[in-house]
Amino acid sequence: MDNAALEQLAEQLAQALQQRGWSLATAESCTGGWVGQAMTAIAGSSEWFERGFVTYSNIAKQEMLGVTAETLARHGAVSEQTVREMAAGALQRSHAHVALAISGVAGPTGGSASHPVGTVWLAWALPDKVIAQVYHFSGNREQVRYASVRAALQGLHDLIVSGQLG
Repeated sequence: MDNAALEQLAEQLAQALQQRGWSLATAESCTGGWVGQAMTAIAGSSEWFERGFVTYSNIAKQEMLGVTAETLARHGAVSEQTVREMAAGALQRSHAHVALAISGVAGPTGGSASHPVGTVWLAWALPDKVIAQVYHFSGNREQVRYASVRAALQGLHDLIVSGQLG
């Protein structure tokens, strides 16, 4: 794990957000606020980091982000449907322009045949668009969480720079 690389990536994302006058909200499950920590480690982050939701439990996802009980019952917490609702909920419950969401199985336990350890869903959202992607990371718990944070930051940066989000 390369903390300097993560810091540099967070700074690049901060610049992309600032160039558009956007602020970010995060909805994190398996990463427990790591994205928010990476973003707020940068001086001046209050200009572009609006808030972070750490919604580790399903009830927190429902209460704080509006993820429906039906979605969680039908698809589970680690699913495209849930992470899309998490990202949309973070936008609706904040003043941010863009949001990202993470839900996954960091391990070493909790995996299943359909969602093995290392399965992580990410979503990035604007008010009128949500993009979701699944990842399969390897390694121990901390390595999976680190890879999730890195992919979330890189993904949002790339989507903003490419124009796929705004």
